[in-house]
Amino acid sequence: MIQDDARQHVFWMLRFLDSNLFPQDIIADYFQSVAPWGYKNFYRCFAWLGINPIFFSKILPTYLGLITTIYTFYLTLEIIPVAAVGFVSTLLLNQYLWLRDDLVSATPVAFVYPLLTAAIYYLLKGNLIGCLLATAGLGLFYPQAALIMGGVFILGLIFKKRASKLTTYPRNLINLVGLGVVTLVAVLYGSQTSDYAPIISASEAKTMAEFLNKGKSEFFVPYWGEFWFTGQRTGLMPRFKTILPLIASLFLPLLYLAPLQFPLLRKIQNKGRILIDITAASLGMFALSHVLLFKLHLPSRYTEHTLRIVTAIAGGIAIVAVIDGLLAKVTGRGIGSHLAFLLASSLFSLVLINPALMSQFPDTDYIVGNYPNLYKFFQQQPVDTLIASVTEETNNLPAFTKRSILVGNEGYSVPYHQGYYREIKQRSVDLIQAQYSADLKVVQQFIAKYGVDFWLLQREIFQPVYLANNRWFMQYQPYTNQAIAQLQAKQEPALRKIQKTCTVWQEEPFWVLDAECISNLDSSTFPH
Repeated sequence: MIQDDARQHVFWMLRFLDSNLFPQDIIADYFQSVAPWGYKNFYRCFAWLGINPIFFSKILPTYLGLITTIYTFYLTLEIIPVAAVGFVSTLLLNQYLWLRDDLVSATPVAFVYPLLTAAIYYLLKGNLIGCLLATAGLGLFYPQAALIMGGVFILGLIFKKRASKLTTYPRNLINLVGLGVVTLVAVLYGSQTSDYAPIISASEAKTMAEFLNKGKSEFFVPYWGEFWFTGQRTGLMPRFKTILPLIASLFLPLLYLAPLQFPLLRKIQNKGRILIDITAASLGMFALSHVLLFKLHLPSRYTEHTLRIVTAIAGGIAIVAVIDGLLAKVTGRGIGSHLAFLLASSLFSLVLINPALMSQFPDTDYIVGNYPNLYKFFQQQPVDTLIASVTEETNNLPAFTKRSILVGNEGYSVPYHQGYYREIKQRSVDLIQAQYSADLKVVQQFIAKYGVDFWLLQREIFQPVYLANNRWFMQYQPYTNQAIAQLQAKQEPALRKIQKTCTVWQEEPFWVLDAECISNLDSSTFPH
């Protein structure tokens, strides 16, 4: 079992245990090259202790979630010293986290929440060392979040008179030194060279099916609401899953209009301004990321995580303020008192049962390997084995077999670095053509070109509907449509014809063909 995103971001770390794994594997090399320095060396340290990175990725989210919970609770108390607010805010944030696969993935994004809440907490406490260490940690694990902290530091310097009231510590010093750390992160981040450069430009992306509506890296969608607000890569608040914290936080400004009805709000400290600063810094980076499209990676990465933290805290304040206001009206046995108590109880119950109203909680996106005999077969092959396949199961093979695949679907075919994606796209096109060609010579040339050792087949892949319903294939045109047309015309692919001849392992629904056997067949006598 492995988490969906960990299939790409963690599998290559098996090299820490055995450096011979995935030799000359462009997929493993690419994901190793783009992994943040802190992230990969954090895993490396535990691998030195003999801990398997894939196993470690399964237990790590629990500890990251616990650290996030602790910092969020005490961060909330810095803003409003009411334990009930800290509890509800922390509860709301945890609901956010476990309704998404960010934290549970144990990928770089999982470190945003503990490090960002820690950085903000230490900033409010006036703890210079703690704030700088947490900010540096963000730079090492998730540089985009460090840039947001840079915006917070800048706002702290601009509004220095107001900020100086937050602590007795020289806040300007924290802001200046913190900004220096972020600047260093930005310089290092911007000066990095990649073997897979250049990064795709906005103009180029607009011409690629991968980035258009329904593409595997869908970005330029035709609906403005989705593009600016809910788009997975483009929007302010993508895939929040639960809207309770967001709605509650939007009511907070309205509650200020009735201070006598909600006296709890008077306990909010001047430090509460930090929520505005975080939001402003996030929106600024969101806008800049849209202007410098893809140079700062994806716009949504600058708002989705910070807005979860902000709305969880603001929503917690609003919910407890309303409950407190209602309970203040419970003064006797009258209908009004009973109604106030009922409303307060209902609101608190809604907070508690909110996850139960979701279709899936927690949302872990764990992938279970259902074919142990298939994995065992490949594990018994040499470490330099290369497997070609268009099946969905191909995506699981690197993690479950420790063997290389020619190309994969989910998450492997990321199109942001052209040096990487050009090769992946060419492999994908060549694979589609060879997979469905009726000419055995085309298959043999493909095997010779890439050094394929085994070909994994599945019954469904020879059905036209399999290709037509696959977003990965359909973005490679006209090759996929040509393959569909061949299947619809009853042109039997060469691989289907030699399936029995070169099968070296079989168990429904899979067949494994030996590439050497295929190469040794006489293509001149093979019927087209």
